[in-house]
Amino acid sequence: MTEPLILGITGASGLIYAVRGLKYLLQADYAIELVASKSTYMVWQAEQNIQMPVEPDRQEQFWRQQTGVETLGKLRCHRWGDVGANIASGSFRTHGMAIMPCSMSTVAKLAAGLSSDLLERAADVQLKEGRKLVIVPRETPFSLIHLRNLTTLAEAGARIVPAIPAWYHHPQTIEDMVDFVVARAFDQLNIDCIPLNRWQGT
Repeated sequence: MTEPLILGITGASGLIYAVRGLKYLLQADYAIELVASKSTYMVWQAEQNIQMPVEPDRQEQFWRQQTGVETLGKLRCHRWGDVGANIASGSFRTHGMAIMPCSMSTVAKLAAGLSSDLLERAADVQLKEGRKLVIVPRETPFSLIHLRNLTTLAEAGARIVPAIPAWYHHPQTIEDMVDFVVARAFDQLNIDCIPLNRWQGT
């Protein structure tokens, strides 16, 4: 993969999905353009009592500390409101984009074609350019409004991978269950960088 992958992170609960996904991508030496929504900062504070820095350079250090991958891969972080960033333009070539976890607020805005911040604009670009966009919604239960918004995105070309774990690979830890979801999300991008006991039949 020569083009970078965009990783979008929203304020949905379950930031462990983003951390585990980024860890494996960096270990596999991928180039990542990362953008976190404004609400992500508040969720980090609420779930982990950790303050995520706003400045891109400090944020890169923050994510590398969270993943434990200090040197591998290429990571560039963007401010949530920087709509002039490279990933805001369709002329900037990318492999695609994964948003995990993805809040229902973000899903609704994407389904309506709204781009109020860089994450939403980058996702809108993937759709208009016909590139891969993977949505990992983290919500339960889904209301009818949620389902209709997700259907709209699927009809527009996005792939919907709900954060639903499986058990046939015999998970032993929470990380095993998270990694299954992340691996299935990356499958939609033709990225195979997570060790996973895949189903081989009975």
